[in-house]
Amino acid sequence: MSLKLGWCVMSLQVSIREGESQDSLLRRFQRVVQTSGILREAKSHRHFLSRGETARLKAQKSARRRKRGYE
Repeated sequence: MSLKLGWCVMSLQVSIREGESQDSLLRRFQRVVQTSGILREAKSHRHFLSRGETARLKAQKSARRRKRGYE
């Protein structure tokens, strides 16, 4: 199965095993999608961010992480 995201095409292979139900195949496919990071990548490309905005968001995220570690 290939997944087209407009700017990129990613291909994931999940073949059905002998005696495997469709539910377990679907669960296995969802796990592969999660571990591959396709959805995270698609969400990050949903809106355009300039380099400055990206750096500002990265600094804010880092500051939140540091603050949370000291509490």
